[in-house]
Parts: sequence; C-alpha cells; structure tokens
Amino acid sequence: MAQTQTIAGREVQIDGQGSHTVVMLHGWPDTARLWDATVAALSPHYRCVRFTLPGYAEGDEARAYTLDEVVDMLRRVVDQAGGGWPVTLLLHDWGCAFGYRFVQRHSQRVARVIGVDVGDGGSRSHRAEIGFKGQAMVFGYQAWLALSWRIGGDLGDRMARWMARVLRCPVPQERIHARMGYPYWIAWTGSHGSYRAMRAFDPPCPMLFVYGQRKPFMFHSTAWAESLARRPLCRVLALPTGHWVMLGRAREFHAAVIDWLGSGDDQVRQSTHQ
Repeated sequence: MAQTQTIAGREVQIDGQGSHTVVMLHGWPDTARLWDATVAALSPHYRCVRFTLPGYAEGDEARAYTLDEVVDMLRRVVDQAGGGWPVTLLLHDWGCAFGYRFVQRHSQRVARVIGVDVGDGGSRSHRAEIGFKGQAMVFGYQAWLALSWRIGGDLGDRMARWMARVLRCPVPQERIHARMGYPYWIAWTGSHGSYRAMRAFDPPCPMLFVYGQRKPFMFHSTAWAESLARRPLCRVLALPTGHWVMLGRAREFHAAVIDWLGSGDDQVRQSTHQ
C-alpha cells in the first residue's frame, strides 16, 4: 500500500512491502514521477522510496541547494525510510552525482547501487574520450541551463523549456522551470560551496550500471565501465535508447534491474542481518 511521509521537509512516497528498500533519485528536469513505471515493476518485490529533489517541486524555494544539503537530505530519507538497514540506491542524471557522493560519505548505509546513464562523467578519462566536440556540447547545454537558473522568472522558464525540447526530454513542458537549473550554476561557477568535493565514483559495493547508446556523447568513459564490469557482483548493460533509459526501454530496463537485484538478495540479507 502506498504511503507518504514528510522527511527533511520533503514529501517522500513509499510503495511496496518488500523486506529490502530501494531509494530512487532523479535528475534534471524530472521529479519523483520519473519512477512511476519503475515503482510499478519493483514494488511487488521491494519497498520503493522516492522524493523530488529540492528546488524541483512546485512551491519550492527558488534558490541553490548545496551539495551538503542534498546529501544530508538523502541521508535523512535513507535513515528514516530505510528502517535502519542499508538500502539500494537507484539513481539517474543528477541523482547519480548526488547519490554517488552519498555513497562516498555513507557507504555503510548502502548495500547496492544502480546507476542509470551517468558514470564517471567529467573525469579525465571521460573528457579525453568525448573530445573537444563532446565537451563543447556539454558546456553548451549546461551553461544555458545555468544561465536560465540565474535569470529565473518567466524568461528563465522559457529558456529551460526550450533546452528541454532540444534535448528531447520526455517531460511535459509545464512541469519544467528554471529553478531546476541550480546544479548547473553551481557546477560551472563554483558558487554555494561548489561541487569540487565530487570525484569519479569507485563503488565500494555491488553496482549495476545501465546506459543508453543513442546519444551524441556518453556520460561515462569506456575504461570506467569496463573496470566496473570486471568486478564481482557488478554488471554493465547498454540498451539502444537515449538518456532516459527507464522510459525508452522500460521493459528491458526493469527486467534487468529485477534480475540483478534478485541475484544478489541473499548476499544482501546475510550482510545486513548479521
């Protein structure tokens, strides 16, 4: 049965009755609604927890939220909604960036990680692989969204929605607003504490990485993915779709997630209940 709790000032949705908790975190320009179909697929087996990033929901304060604020908000959700046991994180886009940093700080709270479409983006290996053209494309859309946040108001909203159309974001235009762009502003200006603390993710736990192949450039390096795939209990899966893998190839994505989670459930139960 679905329920809603307020944790750290956020409305947190909880679905499913499973013994293990999967906490889902989205990115730009999504909300917790991104995971509707994923929750439907996973909730018969797992307890699914999700919330909308601060600044992304209607009525949120129009300001930049620091890395520490977002990571601490995720910590409070994991601690309260996870029942005191380590959880699985299911992450996409900026959710990956924030979730990976959470694991780096609080590895004892995480049993497994599922990263969707963002790996070691921004690392030296990644920048070298996508080359000047790819880096220019990254700067172009991210700087535009950073500027839309800084401008704000109706013009900022129109700028953000225009870029969402260019990037073929599967999000209704009316749900997109400039306030969602603060991570790009912080990333490119170094303001609000900056994101310099972020570093390439080296998972200390089993990880499934699923990415879309049909993009102008990747958000991970081949070396990082190949290294991850060689690790015990880890898996890398490429699907013929774009950035929103869970929507573009929903059936294959959900089948892969359920299969991978199921194959490691016994190890998780043993390690978390000793």
